[in-house]
Amino acid sequence: MPSKRLEHCSSLRVGIAGAGLMGRLLAWQLHQLGHQVTLFDQASAHEEASAAFLAAGMLAPYAELESADASIYKLGMRSLDLWPQLVQGLGAEALLQSHGSLIVAHAQDQPYLQRFCQQLAHHQIPQSQAQSQAQRLHKKQLLEHNTGLGEVFEQAIYLPAEAWLNSRELMHVLAQRLHAGGVKWQHQCPVTAVNAGHIQHSTGQFACDWAIDCRGLGAQAQLPELRGVRGEVIEVYAPEVDIQQMVRLMHPHYRLYLVPRPKHHYVLGATQIETNDASPISVRSALELLSALYSLHPGFAEARIVRTASGCRPALPDNGPKLITQPGLLRINGLFRHGFLLAPAMAEQAINYLASHCATASTVYQENSYATFT
Repeated sequence: MPSKRLEHCSSLRVGIAGAGLMGRLLAWQLHQLGHQVTLFDQASAHEEASAAFLAAGMLAPYAELESADASIYKLGMRSLDLWPQLVQGLGAEALLQSHGSLIVAHAQDQPYLQRFCQQLAHHQIPQSQAQSQAQRLHKKQLLEHNTGLGEVFEQAIYLPAEAWLNSRELMHVLAQRLHAGGVKWQHQCPVTAVNAGHIQHSTGQFACDWAIDCRGLGAQAQLPELRGVRGEVIEVYAPEVDIQQMVRLMHPHYRLYLVPRPKHHYVLGATQIETNDASPISVRSALELLSALYSLHPGFAEARIVRTASGCRPALPDNGPKLITQPGLLRINGLFRHGFLLAPAMAEQAINYLASHCATASTVYQENSYATFT
């Protein structure tokens, strides 16, 4: 959990711009530590506008080694340790599922699975932990894990330490805890600028000890290097399928992920398109996703499409997250498609930074030097 040193600071007045996952998580933790928190967001109280509502909620640092660098893995491992404590504090333990993930590939795509195994080896998982962190399953073992997948795939890599969250439900729980705890939440209040010690919004200016900018793409005017990366997901109801783990399908053109939800519901996605367009899902993406889904398990042939969703995630040039600091100001951005994987570790860094600088809050706003932590 974040450093308890912040409990010993005088109560800080904190303004947070952006009520996505990062903003809500920080607001809840800072409030728990006894600080006065005001949260600003352009959406209404019941609007699911944040990119976090689109996310599947995967906590898969090992699987991310296939396309992300070691810094994402390191932060993800820290978040994997933090999430159980966080959901326990929220009274939402049922929203965290820790059944691991399976990495599979069709026969013609086996080289991609072999490459992933090489990437795991490259990161030198200690031999004493290898069996618990990455296991090769052959057809018989795969059949024992999931009736259906073993009929399609000859082998898989099982990553038992990985987990996932019911992302939409967790966002609602965070909102409930913030409202019940008395956190001031300014809904339908667009923020135009966040600077040291104040937040400029649609109806005026909010003065505070620390301003924290968690607006994602909403911060582009002040972080022009931000770009939007579109993601699209489909939720299906498949009563003939009983998959208990996350599944990733290696493929030359996309990486399909499948995440279980309660009562035979599944969220699947893969698309990663370089555009700020957040319009409804395209026909091409829907066809690709559903074709890949059917190739995973024959039971998906009669699945029912429950929901489609699309949105844009904030990304920086290196696709890595940034905590940018200045006296009286923090900016957290660039979580890309790793929001749930990285948010607790980034929140921990932010709170630890506040703890080490709380004595100087409100006194040195004139300084303009920035530091970046990744």
